Amino acid sequence: MTVIKVALLGFGTVGEGLYESINSHQQQLQALLGAEVHIAGVLIQDSEKQRRLAEDVLVTTNFDAILNIPDLQVVFEAIVGEDPSYEYLSKAIERGCDIITANKVMFAKHGEELLRKAREYNVSIGYEATVAGGVPVIRTIAQLLQVNRVEKIQAILNGTSNFILTEMRKNELPFETVLKSAQDLGYAEADPSNDVEGFDAFYKLMILSNLLFGKQPDWHEVKVEGISEISNHQIQSAHQKNERYKHIAEIKKDGDQIIASVGPALTNEDHPLYNIEGVDNAIVIKASLAGTIAIQGPGAGSYPTASAMIEDFAHIFQNKKAAYALT
Repeated sequence: MTVIKVALLGFGTVGEGLYESINSHQQQLQALLGAEVHIAGVLIQDSEKQRRLAEDVLVTTNFDAILNIPDLQVVFEAIVGEDPSYEYLSKAIERGCDIITANKVMFAKHGEELLRKAREYNVSIGYEATVAGGVPVIRTIAQLLQVNRVEKIQAILNGTSNFILTEMRKNELPFETVLKSAQDLGYAEADPSNDVEGFDAFYKLMILSNLLFGKQPDWHEVKVEGISEISNHQIQSAHQKNERYKHIAEIKKDGDQIIASVGPALTNEDHPLYNIEGVDNAIVIKASLAGTIAIQGPGAGSYPTASAMIEDFAHIFQNKKAAYALT
């Protein structure tokens, strides 16, 4: 059977979930692609840490060793932060590898450059996992944009913040208590500021801006607020009036101007994001022909993110398979 060789960059929460998911879904992938998916290498940061990896997997701290894997075809990237992810993915593209990333900070800043380079080297980029975990928003919007014009998006793009607001309301608990619970459950990092101060949702919104409009607004002009200042008293007062605080990212175009914002907002039962609870993300898309479309799904956790990356992988190779069949 044909073998597709892949490498993983990073073996934290997402990387480990991806490794386990590829192995546990090997039968489905083989049936779909007609090929075995072999994880040939994993790039790690701490060589002393124990990991559950097969003996035939190259485990290394040296990225050049990953690039030198013979017949390497795909690089999955799940490293936190902008650097050295951008450098690694640029080199992988130049090596002729397709790349699939979950790195929203890096892709918000360098996505357009990487997409241009991918076109130059005739490789593909999957970035579904950068925006909303297991929610297929990138592919949905890309499909819509063939004919429709997307006029506006409102979204809950951070599962951690949504979980915290939900638990504060349902259980009448203070922010700090629920944040600790989110960290214990693996929904929030040890340093949760990206999530609770709105930056994570902002980066995702900028990725959507590039997809929707081919450009981003000036980052300094986008109002970004988190949820850390919302008190339990505010949440319970709103609850008594059948209102709920939701952390909403919004973007639209007014003439040539892109208007974007991220922050908490009060919603009532008529708002399409009112019933989005827990770690779920949701995106409400207003399109010129299709009207209003809403999609929802889990936005926090290793497996929803791994799912998005594997779906990107399958999509890339299904397209290649179809292209080969036409030649």
